[in-house]
Amino acid sequence: MRSFTDTLGRTWTVTITVATVKRVRALCDVDLLAVAGGDLLERLATDPVLLADVLYAVVEDEAKQRQLSDVDFGRALVGDTIARATSALLETIVDFFPNPKRGVLRTALGKLNDLEAAALRLARERLEALDPQTLLTAALPPGAASGSSPASSAAIPAP
Repeated sequence: MRSFTDTLGRTWTVTITVATVKRVRALCDVDLLAVAGGDLLERLATDPVLLADVLYAVVEDEAKQRQLSDVDFGRALVGDTIARATSALLETIVDFFPNPKRGVLRTALGKLNDLEAAALRLARERLEALDPQTLLTAALPPGAASGSSPASSAAIPAP
């Protein structure tokens, strides 16, 4: 059982049982048991709207006690809260399964986290390597930045 705190400071307990799986199927048309052979882990990790819908179905009893609609719930899922909620949900789904399947799914979740971290690191490295002046020069028509006219040399300093 995991929990996360939304942007309004409310703590939500994420518990997956057979009843929860049935409720998520009925409300979201998502089968939480499909993590074993599909792309559900990735979809939940990358689609915050799907995540919010599934999470609301998971915590629906708590939300009803707090008299919150799915819209109200979704409004409090922003920024880092989404990451914490994603982690709580995915880890709880993995914990639902018995061993040895749980071990395999924990490995898959770890690999998904590693892949996401590597993709973000690569994106950051590529962005940091960009040289705005080089990009600008490449985007201009040939001769536009050569300094052949007073307007062009005044507008773009020579490298």
